[in-house]
Amino acid sequence: MNVVRLIGFSVLAILALVVLTIAAVWYLNPFAPPVVVSDPGPRGRRITDNGLIANYYPASGAGKHAGILLLGGSEGGIGLGVARMAAALQEQDYAVLNLSFFRAPGQSGKLELVPLELFDRAIAWLKAQPEIDGERLAVVGGSKGAEAALIVATRHPELRAVVAGMPSSVAWQGIDWNFLNYILNPPNGSWSLGGKPIPFVPYVKKFTKSLLQLYSESLALRLEHKSAIIPIELSRASVLLICGKDDSLWPSCTMADQIKARADEGGPAVTVLAYSNAGHGVFGVPLEKSNANYAALGSLGGTADGNNSARIDGWPKALQHLNTALK
Repeated sequence: MNVVRLIGFSVLAILALVVLTIAAVWYLNPFAPPVVVSDPGPRGRRITDNGLIANYYPASGAGKHAGILLLGGSEGGIGLGVARMAAALQEQDYAVLNLSFFRAPGQSGKLELVPLELFDRAIAWLKAQPEIDGERLAVVGGSKGAEAALIVATRHPELRAVVAGMPSSVAWQGIDWNFLNYILNPPNGSWSLGGKPIPFVPYVKKFTKSLLQLYSESLALRLEHKSAIIPIELSRASVLLICGKDDSLWPSCTMADQIKARADEGGPAVTVLAYSNAGHGVFGVPLEKSNANYAALGSLGGTADGNNSARIDGWPKALQHLNTALK
């Protein structure tokens, strides 16, 4: 009897430990990257107008300036990398609105049903600034921010340029960094319009060994979800796409080629820069090797040196693309 009781007690203890572990994982959400809302610093200011959470970096000097809407990726908030891009664009005499579209305080913790109207309000805010020439506007984004940027460009024919790093050719199902929530209550589409999800490509319902496999196998279903394909032909902006051939997060170069192929059939001019030995860290301002984040450049495909070399080549070309379209 004592042995039976001991076994029963052990089973209950194990079950209790499992329940506590699950509860801890759900509550602590250890898989999520830290939320960063970068301080705008002395050359910028925080914007909280009309439901926006953003850092604004005005251009210096008199006269009207071109404006850029800058979007980060699935980390949410206003990360240090995208803040670095904002400062670099400001140095080129652009006025930059670096918008957070989820995970900032007061925003959803999930990248799900983000209202496209939020980007409409951001563009309207840029146009309303007295120092900005409303006829010279562009949108720049990376990863999920590139997905958003391309969708925004199809809805705003007044935009004259798009730079999209690690782009997507489709609107995707959303992202929930809380793994247990994701399993129990899979997210809806990433984006909404009028309170309803826009068409999206869902993730395959099977075990995959990596995010790249998940996205690649899901992307193969895009023709079953044709309305989720981004209609790039509706945009009038000149488009530059930058991708790494060794991207291990999602097949960004494959999707860049899909965007260009669709545009070539009757859309805007699309240029693709595809870099070998580079992955999901391919786009952005080059880093010095002494930078604490240098080694992380290769964490999602390619090597740190390969990604940084791509940045050394690609960032000036991104600036030239913007200069040609906006100046």
